[in-house]
Amino acid sequence: MTKTETTAWDPVNHFKDREDMAAYLEAALEDGDPSLVAAALGDIARAKGMSLIAREAGLGRESLYKALSSSGNPELATVLKVISALGLQLHASPAVEAETAV
Repeated sequence: MTKTETTAWDPVNHFKDREDMAAYLEAALEDGDPSLVAAALGDIARAKGMSLIAREAGLGRESLYKALSSSGNPELATVLKVISALGLQLHASPAVEAETAV
């Protein structure tokens, strides 16, 4: 039996443009898990260059890596700075309510 060689999947290799990045972040936001949102922001920041994003957000690169890891817990101010540095916007809309059976 031959061994199948595999490589780890990295979303960073699949972002073609800001629309892809925005859709990826939107999916993480819809999930509602704060650690997933932080990790998604981290993936997008890595794709654009963590040093560049840290500089544009006015944050240290090492602290940004830590905050945007899956175990990180960034403050809202950090999240907003990173989103702005990424050239993205955060929007709010009414939650979709589940239909009730009548």
